[in-house]
Order: sequence, then C-alpha cells, then structure tokens
Amino acid sequence: MSALARMFARIVFLLVVGWQCLPPVLGAPAPAPFYRGKQITMLIASGAGGGYDAYARSLARHMSRHIPGNPSIVPKNTPGAGGLIAANTLYNSSAPDGLTFAALTNGAAMDPLFGERAARFDGQKFGWIGSIGKLENICVTWKGSPITRIEQAKTREVTVSATGATGNSAIMPRIVNELLGTKFKVIGGYAEGAGQTLALERGEVDGICGLSYSTLKASRPDWFRDGKLNVLLQIGLEKIRDLPDVPNAIDLVADPERRKVLELILIRQEMGRPFAAPPGTPSDRLAILRAAFEATLKDPAFLAEAAKLQLEIDPLTGAQIETLLRTAYGTPRGIVARAAALAR
Repeated sequence: MSALARMFARIVFLLVVGWQCLPPVLGAPAPAPFYRGKQITMLIASGAGGGYDAYARSLARHMSRHIPGNPSIVPKNTPGAGGLIAANTLYNSSAPDGLTFAALTNGAAMDPLFGERAARFDGQKFGWIGSIGKLENICVTWKGSPITRIEQAKTREVTVSATGATGNSAIMPRIVNELLGTKFKVIGGYAEGAGQTLALERGEVDGICGLSYSTLKASRPDWFRDGKLNVLLQIGLEKIRDLPDVPNAIDLVADPERRKVLELILIRQEMGRPFAAPPGTPSDRLAILRAAFEATLKDPAFLAEAAKLQLEIDPLTGAQIETLLRTAYGTPRGIVARAAALAR
C-alpha cells in the first residue's frame, strides 16, 4: 500500500472513531420533556373560596410556564379533617410519578408527631416542594362586639367557628385558653373555606381564633379595609409587620417550659402554605417541580396577581421545610407530649 493510501486509510479511521465518540443525538431532535402533553393534578387540602384555595389556584395558573413541556395543572379541592384527607390521599393513594402534588395545610406534617391517629403517613417522607408563605394566626371578633382586647376574652365566653377538630381554628383556641386563661368556646362543623367566615359575618359566632392573617386578608380584604374586625391576638414565632400593636401570644407566656411547648406548636406555622409530592417521587421530577415552584414565586406575572389578590409571599424551599421537620421531630419527648396534649 502506498504512503498516500495509508494516509487516506488513517484519515478515514480517525473520522469513524471521532463520529462514534460524538453524542448519539447530535443533529437529531432533543427528546421531548417528560411533562410535555401531560396533566398534573394539584390536590388542595381545603374547600373552595378560602385562603389556601386562593394561594394554590394562583400558583397553578402560573407554574406550568416554568415546567419544561408546559403541562396543564388542574386544581382539585380535597377538603376534610383539617387537611388530613388530602395528606392521606397524597401519601397512600397518589402515584409517585410526578403528576400529582398537593397544597397541604401547615399542620399536617406534624400531626403524626403529635399522635394524631387519623394521620396515616410519615410527615418526613413527602417530597417537599416548597411553601408560598408563613402562616401567622390571629384571633378576631366582629365589629360591635364588646370583646375588643384579649384581656376581655378572659372574663367571658367568646364563641369561635371551626371546621374539623384538628384544624388550626379548633386547636388554637384551646391552646390560648390553656396558656393565657381565655374563655374561647369552639363551635365546630363549619364547611372549610368560606364556611367559617360566613358564620362570623352572619353573627352565628363571636369570632374566629386560629385562622391565618394572610388567609383573611386574601379572602376578605374588605374586612380589614373597612374596619369590620377587632384583632385581639396574634399567634406566631414573630410578630406580623401589619399588626405591631396587637399582642403576640408567645410574648405573654412567662414560664420558659410552657414557652418551649408553644414554640414547637408554632413551627407548624413556619411551614405556612406547603406543597408536596407523594413519597417515592423520582428525584429528577421532584427537582423539576421544586425549580418550577421557586421560579414561579419570582415570576413578575405571578407576583402581580398575588399583589392584586393581597396574597402574602414569604417562601420556603423544600429543603427548608425538611430542616423544620427535622427540628420538630428531634424535640425532646417531654416537650412533644405537652405540645401534643394541647394541639390535638
């Protein structure tokens, strides 16, 4: 073989080897994203018309743009048992394929820690996506009520509306009664969402204690704008910026041990408005949902809608929620037992 032929053969060999080393899809269309043409179901752990519903549906309207493939997101209200029906459904009945996630109540993940038998899940095993904002609970009465300050609620019975026995609006009055000596009386059985607030508006109860400030602000903005409420108390680890003159329950608890008990209970409020996928959701799909969630909460269009609806945006990442739960589930048993006795 001549030198020229050998050179030509070597060039052909190098071209063949080089071609084989190139990515197999070079020059070919990229594979379609997993979510293209798919539909995602978003369970909402409350009835229509309330704060959780408003936040979740607003997220659903914008989040699809940030998921590769732009799937449709279909909200599905799944109320009941203070949010436990949705949490149980997500954990036990939803396929871990990345096509279902849920807007859960802030307290659901810690219900098993507090011994709630109806909680058929491990709160630390959900695929936590993130939270839109924290929840700071407030206790209010309707305009015209003789009870305008929390001290007055220690001297006479104050009826407050609630849904299930495990919801914040049932738990918080009991906690405040125990720690502060108030006389809130829970009237349960109201429909989740607008049922509680309608009961207050119609005069069926004196107030609400344990509904979040952001929920009321989003669902009944005119109540604050037109001065229809007396805000007696706020219940959170930190004070609400809008309510600097309203006392915070944690500041009124003098005993250090009792304060630790209340702090554990209030970790649930830090989780705020959390979203989660079923346990076992593939890590790559959970990562997509997390990234899309975080991008949505920075999206100018979403933020503009949130401002219009008076939604409070104070997000947590999925990793931050996991850290909160590790702290809660790592609390000494004695503190957990005392908190559970109050929070159940």
